[in-house]
This record gives sequence, C-alpha cells and structure tokens, in this order.
Amino acid sequence: MPKKEAATKARAPSARSIDVREAALTLFAERGYHGTSMKDIAAALQLRAPSLYNHVSAKQEILRDVMVDTMNNLLKVVRSAIAGTDDTVLQLRRAAEAHVRYHARHKREVRIGNYEIPALEQPHRGAVTKLRREYSRMFVGLIEKGVEEGVFDTRSPLLAAYGILQMGIGVSMWYTPDGPLSEDDIVFQYGDMALRLVGVTEAEPRVGRRRAK
Repeated sequence: MPKKEAATKARAPSARSIDVREAALTLFAERGYHGTSMKDIAAALQLRAPSLYNHVSAKQEILRDVMVDTMNNLLKVVRSAIAGTDDTVLQLRRAAEAHVRYHARHKREVRIGNYEIPALEQPHRGAVTKLRREYSRMFVGLIEKGVEEGVFDTRSPLLAAYGILQMGIGVSMWYTPDGPLSEDDIVFQYGDMALRLVGVTEAEPRVGRRRAK
C-alpha cells in the first residue's frame, strides 16, 4: 500500500469514534456543551467513561471538530450552489437556498455551532470565528456586487446579508419533515424572501430555476 494511502486510511475515523461523535452531537444539542459530561456521552453508548478516551482525547476535541466541520460544510455547499452562473440574482437565490436547506437538514450541528462558540477554547474559537466571517462575507460580497450592478437595492449589504443568514438559522429551530410545508417549499420561499430583502420583487430568478441540493 502506498504511504499516502496508508496515512489516509490511518486517519479515517473508526466506527466507534463516529458513534461517540453522534452521541455527543445529540447531547450537546439537547443539554448544551457545559451540561454534558464525558460520563453522559459514555452512558448514551453504554460504555464506561474511561473507555471513551480510546476514541477521543477530550470533550473539547469533539466540540471543535463539530464546529469546524459544520462551517467547512456550509462553505462547501454554498460555493457549489453558486458555481456555474455569473448571474448575481441567481447566485444569491442559490446561496440562500443552500443555506436554508443545510439548516433544515443539520439541526444538531447548527444549533451547537450557533450557541456554543463561548465554550470553545483558543485557538479553536479563533479558527471557527474566522470561518464564520468567511461564510458571512460570501453573502455580503454577493449583495455588494448586486448593488454595484444595479440589480439589488439595499442601504446596507452587511445588514441584508445578516438578515438572510438569520432567517436560515431560524429554520433549524422549527422545521420538521412532517410539517405542513416540504423542505423544497420552504427552501424556495426563503429564496424569494432573500431576494425581496435586497429589492428584487420577482418570484422567479431571471436565469432559470435550480434549487440547491
């Protein structure tokens, strides 16, 4: 086996490590980071607490990994959503849709990501904060570009971007798959609302319609 392949395989998480992360995700989302102990995580897996240290070095490590992965995943899905078109109106719709869809599908991760930043120790807090700034800057940049092009009308691209982001975050608090509206309905209507927030009143994008996946 080539050295690079062997190293990659060695870094792959074990099935038990994945179980530990899943249990921690649920408990952090329900009880908060400080309300969850390693003993609680072990109990959820029917393990003795010392056994957890064979799979994770500390509770802080789990929190860091969850928050860094969440932000990297958000950056990836939004970048993918806006790729393939230079139409700024369509890009903003796709970005907003991808943002909402991710928050509908990953409720535990985004709840932790939005509420547990103070629980992160340095340098992890600084790393996550940097990723969050990069993410919000994508939306601000799109809106600034639209204002320059004359397709958006907003006094503050920064506030408009924050408004769009907060709308999407809110979806994670109430959305359920068995609710009165489907995920696709919610995603598309939030895309409409994002465009209206920057002064675009047409329901459909000007260049085709492609929902974020």
